[in-house]
Amino acid sequence: MNDKGIQLRELPSLKNPLFIAGFDGWGNALNVSSGTATYLIRRLKGRPFADLDPDCFYRFDEHRPLVDIEAGALKSVTSPGGAFYAVTTQADQNDLVILRADEPSLRWFQFGDELFSLCHDLKIKTIITLGSMYDNVLHTDRIMSGLGSTEEIESRLKEHNVNPISYQGPSAIHSIIQSEGAKKGFDCISLWAHCPYYLQGTTHFGMLFHVSSLLSQLGNFKVDTQDLEKGWEKLKEQIQKLIEGNAELQTLINKLRKEKVKGTTASLRGALKSDEKIINLQDFLDPK
Repeated sequence: MNDKGIQLRELPSLKNPLFIAGFDGWGNALNVSSGTATYLIRRLKGRPFADLDPDCFYRFDEHRPLVDIEAGALKSVTSPGGAFYAVTTQADQNDLVILRADEPSLRWFQFGDELFSLCHDLKIKTIITLGSMYDNVLHTDRIMSGLGSTEEIESRLKEHNVNPISYQGPSAIHSIIQSEGAKKGFDCISLWAHCPYYLQGTTHFGMLFHVSSLLSQLGNFKVDTQDLEKGWEKLKEQIQKLIEGNAELQTLINKLRKEKVKGTTASLRGALKSDEKIINLQDFLDPK
């Protein structure tokens, strides 16, 4: 196994680059984290320049490789991993480095050390990690939580209606990046989108639009999100039809709306019992 977990193809030349990481896995409710990274890479024409070594950062019994077998012949084996992409923007904007990856399951501190070394070589000053969680919120809500490594960053997040996080429990790779990155002098931000758990089985285009717009404001770059807006309008129509035709879902959403009127996040979280049935939206949506 190569000692280096980040395999560099070439070091891109970038101006004032910002680092954004979106991970699949535990902190990727409704595909907002990895989906935002994927969207920005596609929309801004990101160019891959480095890869994660799957043998270094992943347990294959947890992140099993995917195989394609046809008529008794093995066509391909795809291992877990991720890639770094470089985005060049206009002269008055910041360039980007975007990581889209499965959340590492091994050697988190080594992953962090190599990531910070790469950021140092690219003269990156700000690191933003993206996460998303299921919560007792409505699909029309745009609730974001976050934390910053300095009081100045925390103040800026509040200006953008990002709520300060209060949480005790199991951690994701985001916390290691936040903690160790701050020690090394990086400006670190962790953003988390709150997603309605009754939408499981789909991608929340509304939150993808919101997070992409928030990142463009925080990071001083432009991205055209009209396609996300159109995708969200179409999905919202499907959701509304589903709500109108499903009494159980109507009851669930009415509970959330009543608690929301009370005006506290705590009441929202207590609005529904943890053992209430989760409705998988994909069971109802037309795949076409």
